[in-house]
Amino acid sequence: MAGTTVDEVMAELAAPEDPKARAVNERHGDDHGVNLGRLRALAKRLRTQQELAVQLWDTGDTAARLLALLVCRPKAFGRAELDAMVRDARSPKVHDWLVNYVVKKSPHAEELRLAWTADPDPVVASAGWALTTERVAKKPDGLDLAGLLDTIETGMKDAPDRLQWAMNHCLAQIGIEHAEHRARAVAIGERLEVLKDYPTSAGCTSPFAPVWIAEMVRRRGGE
Repeated sequence: MAGTTVDEVMAELAAPEDPKARAVNERHGDDHGVNLGRLRALAKRLRTQQELAVQLWDTGDTAARLLALLVCRPKAFGRAELDAMVRDARSPKVHDWLVNYVVKKSPHAEELRLAWTADPDPVVASAGWALTTERVAKKPDGLDLAGLLDTIETGMKDAPDRLQWAMNHCLAQIGIEHAEHRARAVAIGERLEVLKDYPTSAGCTSPFAPVWIAEMVRRRGGE
């Protein structure tokens, strides 16, 4: 579907609008009613189109931006472009996909991680913590894990929701992946009690770090 115009795509995005899906999404801060399965099917048909992706992003429409993140070339964005995009991505789903589908694949990821983690905007900072969690799991060499735990211990309890969630994920990942820091990670989680009472569906693991860590370690055979 090379050569598809923005207007054509926007018309197709509007067609499957589901009021019930919009109601559910809006409860989570996402202002769209597009079924994500249909969105992914559309992206598969469009294939990679960087110019179209940029145009879709520039519409500011949440569904269009989600589609843009599926059809873009992550390595085509410059550092300044990604920084501007993350600051403009206020929808939780757009923010999540931008970090996970695009920034993590960018050659600028580490530079942005360092800049964003210390950013005064908690949403931007949460992106930095998400990138840090990725490194904790996959490329921990060079990270000061004890220092990260210090920062989490002093800052997570009173952090805004999205930043708190990202810091908590990092805390759990440190405990899961690094046995030498596990006891302290669990102790921090138990003392701060962040997400301790978070409603968890049957069959799902609680995001409360001590429970999360214990369950993942158990699944790995109690390493």
